Amino acid sequence: MAMSTPAMNAPFVESVDAATGEVLQRIPATQLEDVSRVVAEARAAQPAWAAEEVRARCKLLRKLGDVLFARRVEAASLITRESGKPRVEALFSDVFSALETTKYFAKHAPEMLRPERVPHHNLVAKAKTGWLRYEPYGVIGVISPWNYPLAIPLGEMIPALAAGNAVVLKPSEWTPATGEFVRDCFRSAGFPAGLVGVLQGGGAVGGALIAAGPDKVSFTGSVETGKRIAEACARSLIPSVLELGGKDVMIVLGDANLETASSAAVWGSFTNCGQACVSVERIYVEEPAAEEFTRFCVEKTRRLRVGPASDPDAEIGPMIRVRQLERVEAQVRDAIERGAHVLTGGNRRPDLGPSFLEPAVVTGVNASMKLMQEETFGPVLAICSVRDAEEAVALANSSPFGLAASIWTRDVARAKIMAARLRAGAVMINDVASYYCISEAPHGGRGASGWGRTHSRLGLMEMVQVKYVDVDRLPSRPKAWWYGYDASVSAAADRFVSFLYAPRWSSRLRNAAGAARAAFRGHRI
Repeated sequence: MAMSTPAMNAPFVESVDAATGEVLQRIPATQLEDVSRVVAEARAAQPAWAAEEVRARCKLLRKLGDVLFARRVEAASLITRESGKPRVEALFSDVFSALETTKYFAKHAPEMLRPERVPHHNLVAKAKTGWLRYEPYGVIGVISPWNYPLAIPLGEMIPALAAGNAVVLKPSEWTPATGEFVRDCFRSAGFPAGLVGVLQGGGAVGGALIAAGPDKVSFTGSVETGKRIAEACARSLIPSVLELGGKDVMIVLGDANLETASSAAVWGSFTNCGQACVSVERIYVEEPAAEEFTRFCVEKTRRLRVGPASDPDAEIGPMIRVRQLERVEAQVRDAIERGAHVLTGGNRRPDLGPSFLEPAVVTGVNASMKLMQEETFGPVLAICSVRDAEEAVALANSSPFGLAASIWTRDVARAKIMAARLRAGAVMINDVASYYCISEAPHGGRGASGWGRTHSRLGLMEMVQVKYVDVDRLPSRPKAWWYGYDASVSAAADRFVSFLYAPRWSSRLRNAAGAARAAFRGHRI
């Protein structure tokens, strides 16, 4: 996604069948000169929305959930066509996640956004009452990707709206019909006109969205585009949340249940044809278990059925575009040239369509290979044998990415200790990736995986400005630190500090009287 804003923009974006390359629909693109108007409409609608009680906003979110549920079959069909994923995955990963997000925030946002009392531990502040208020930013710009075209944007739009913001969404130009579906669902649920805007187009439209001056931007996508978005936001001091993908690691210890762990590895590596930010992309297995674990992975990978989403038995669909397939092939070729071995898969399936690639299991990998350093975003399961857990943790932490990880062992206590040492935003023990659909679990990473969090209470907090409100319960009494400075006040201030912080209680007691005089002194000004 380029961040430049050229004078012209394509008149249409094409909704393409990922399996066949057939153009399904041409959708009018948002012209660049219209982007600022959409943002202005959202800004005009936002104050009235923010003035609504939180429960009233959540009531409308529940209506949105009802609309999504009623149209779930339509949503799944649309997602499978545009993204290519099997229908089961469209229902589990996109539809389920969107419905769960809607239900969670509709139920819990009123409590999470309630003003919060701030207790004061210091004697100086005991005569004050403090509160935190959670107030909306204004207009949130959401730039979302194609791989989960319903779950990801709604995971950011819903908490933003619950918090009282307006939202302008730019869906991926590769899944524009799903973007239109999102727009229509909000309309059908009765959200105020202008409050939720949708911009259709490529990178230039995303750049124009930022140039239009939203109050915050939430982006999910590649590192390269994320850097450009961060730079564009920084020029106007627009805060951002960036989820920039990962190189997620799976550590399999020698005592793990290898039958179960291998099934998780195969699903975690190949779900959505490997095109998921939390895909398992690096597997480190302790040497005693490596051979059996690898054998399980190869056997199970060979049993997977590759085919279009129109085939209800298909488990591996196409990649989103041929150029993404070519990028995966290039990483595998680089690994082979450096000594890796492809035990199964890795071949194109032109008989099925232009973007089908057999899922591959690769061994003999090492840190010199692009396959182990760069995000693959494709159906490759890469296994590296390690001496012990120490080596696995060191290799896991050597990546610039830090999104998610998993540890497989029967010794959960040991796994918890290891989890604390892994450089990742989330660590699952004896499961992979599914935390993304747990509403209470925050999602986000470190390093090249970006900053900020989505989902959970922390995701909601990304959508609010925090305001501290302080009420003084002795409004008629001047404060000890106000003007009227002289040598005696300086001495009294030192006694007051000594009374509060001297390491010995005897010293504190000696200064108590002086501290009291400082607190209740008269004032010249």
